[in-house]
Amino acid sequence: MEFGLTLWDFGVIILYILTLIGIGLFVSFRRKGSQDLFLGGNTFGWANIGFSIFGTNISPSFLIAGCSVAYTSGLVAANFEWLAWIFLFLLAMLFIPHYMTTKISTMPEFIKHRFGEPSYRFLSFYVLLSTLILWLGGALYAGGILLSQILGWPLLTSLIVLTTIAAVLTVAGGLAAVIVTDTFQSILMIAGSTILTIIAFDKIGGLDGLVQNTPKNYWTLIRPMSDQAYPWIAVFLGYPILGIWFWCTDQTIVQRVLGAKDIRNGQLGAVFTGFLKILPPLIFMLPGVFCFLLHPNLDNPDKAFITMVTNYLPIGMPGLIVAVLVSALISTVDSGLNSFSTVFTLDIYCRYFSPNSTAQERKFIGRIVTVLSAAAAILFALWMGKLGKNMFDLLQGIIAFLAPPMAAVFLIGILWKRATAKAALSTLVGGSILCLTIGYFHLNDQPIFGWPEKWPHFMLLSFYLFVGLSAFMIVLSLFTKNSPEEKSLPSLKDTFQKQSKLVWWLWLILAVIMIAIYTTLQIMGS
Repeated sequence: MEFGLTLWDFGVIILYILTLIGIGLFVSFRRKGSQDLFLGGNTFGWANIGFSIFGTNISPSFLIAGCSVAYTSGLVAANFEWLAWIFLFLLAMLFIPHYMTTKISTMPEFIKHRFGEPSYRFLSFYVLLSTLILWLGGALYAGGILLSQILGWPLLTSLIVLTTIAAVLTVAGGLAAVIVTDTFQSILMIAGSTILTIIAFDKIGGLDGLVQNTPKNYWTLIRPMSDQAYPWIAVFLGYPILGIWFWCTDQTIVQRVLGAKDIRNGQLGAVFTGFLKILPPLIFMLPGVFCFLLHPNLDNPDKAFITMVTNYLPIGMPGLIVAVLVSALISTVDSGLNSFSTVFTLDIYCRYFSPNSTAQERKFIGRIVTVLSAAAAILFALWMGKLGKNMFDLLQGIIAFLAPPMAAVFLIGILWKRATAKAALSTLVGGSILCLTIGYFHLNDQPIFGWPEKWPHFMLLSFYLFVGLSAFMIVLSLFTKNSPEEKSLPSLKDTFQKQSKLVWWLWLILAVIMIAIYTTLQIMGS
């Protein structure tokens, strides 16, 4: 389905692209130095950090798939958004103090500080692989498909245009440009989607029409064990594993916090993201419910988002929605490019090829790597297109099998001083091989040597793997000794003594809001 854009729509799109590039170039001229390319000179306040994490997290595939899932199943998928605040809380109050007091720039650097060189080397390549798969190849492919459908362009043309814009922003200004443009794009995404939601809300007859005509089960967030897609036990056991990895240890997310002025701004940025995460189900998923009420017989639920845009927005507004979708993609891809460049330059090039590199040399290498990783992302996206799978489900499944070893090593490494370097390395290497092997067979729906006949839900499987790897790491730590290169971290007592009371109060307010939301929707669905 194509949009049938008017000249007004194209004018809005062109204005958006020019504004975005202008902001990025303006930021690049104001900031110089190697640290600006990777951490923005540690100058960002909580608002920029919150908007940047939000913009990085929201991708075009999420916008389309969120609307599609809501069309068929209601708001149950909102769990993936409304449970995130718990793990953003862990990021803010447990992980951020350790990350920022150790003055690291990358996640592998933190593992080096805690467990030494061998785990550091492995994790450097592990992070590059996960960034290339999730943040570059997968996101770019999903966005390229969407743009080619909207504008009628060939897929390769769409990929090249989108990657070029993202690479220009990243090369020109590094993390500084990425965070500032993410702020602009997040505001645009929220505004554009809110307008669509308000118009659609009016079309269904307002609150009375919504409550009277929507099936009650569409409001249910906690589904019974018999539910095939989202049984409550899979969500509440499996999501924490994905959440710890994604929100607390993933380079692309955490790097935004590492660019904060200080720990307090990093923590406030995380709690601000928690408040922003209230919005996606309301402005990205509810239009799918509205579409179900207005167009109950769509042949493909994935068309719900485009159906609402093409039928209910005035001239010029479809162009704004295209700009919103492009914003979502570029915000994700430029963040991935910056993270890939940061890890490769600081953890591989400076470590193994040029330990005495100058700031100017690191900046040059970072820009070269950004361009090369952008080209690799296009090739990877084209390869993903040949898999013939639903990209949203595929990427969620990949996350479930990337997460367990990382979540186990980071969480145990921070909480337990007795954890040893040998146990961490064995868990990272052995756990990654085990998880990726099981993930390959699970995603292809094939048993391993005839077992099992049917795989459990991928989120439950992620939980089982995490528990097994955690037990393995704990037992192996008890049978091995801490090495001289390991460095202990501050105790939990020391960590919590330094926390701002304002941050704690904000988390309490957010917790009350989320409990009220869950309670209200469960009552509506009962």
